[in-house]
Amino acid sequence: MTPTDATAVVHAHVRAFNDRDLHALMAGFTDDAVWVTGTTTVSGRAELTALFAEAMRGLLPTLQIHHLITGGDRAACEMTETLTYHGERRTCPITAFYRLRDGRIASAKVYREGSADVV
Repeated sequence: MTPTDATAVVHAHVRAFNDRDLHALMAGFTDDAVWVTGTTTVSGRAELTALFAEAMRGLLPTLQIHHLITGGDRAACEMTETLTYHGERRTCPITAFYRLRDGRIASAKVYREGSADVV
């Protein structure tokens, strides 16, 4: 995978996330993808779909990419996430590290400043 391909994969992921297009978002993951954020680890299409569907409904999150570094099948991204938690709009600096396979996300680990848990 070329750096341009990895860049395109991450940008497509963020675009689908911001558009709240669950179908397009899930198309960007391998069937056995693993997602780790805070104390939550989910794996497989069904768990990922449930995680993102709930976040899109409850938190109304959006992402803004600030820096993206890619190399082969890896990508590291510094972003800002804006979300609603208990009726309050919050902006959180986050970083995400992606491992890609066959042009899709195979795993991701997300860190939110202080903690990846929204509390």
